[in-house]
Amino acid sequence: MKRENILTGSPWEDKMGYCRAVRIGNIIEVSGTVAIVDGEKVKADDAYAQTYNILERVEKVLQDLNVGMKDVIRTRIFTTDISTFEDVARAHSAFFKDVKPTTGFYEISKLVAPEYLVEIEFTAVIQG
Repeated sequence: MKRENILTGSPWEDKMGYCRAVRIGNIIEVSGTVAIVDGEKVKADDAYAQTYNILERVEKVLQDLNVGMKDVIRTRIFTTDISTFEDVARAHSAFFKDVKPTTGFYEISKLVAPEYLVEIEFTAVIQG
């Protein structure tokens, strides 16, 4: 099966040796994704806005592969503050209320930078 790497131009892709997503056959794995914290729309203390931003960005990556959020079968949500569950869940539900992928919600000690509260990984399967 052919492997398709999806790059976004992030300097971290070469620095770390990874890509945003990999598609092999009908399976797509999306790397852990954090929000673009701009201090205005997405703030360092707003777990809802960060989660929503991540989901919007990944939706675009999937669209570029001619698939959608409806094809997501699993999300893995990592947070530095488990008390943000309600905010993260509300944003997640905005995209997945009807899809209902399996998921996990995990508190970890740190993400790559202190302004990030949430990082999410995704698995999608294209139904044929």
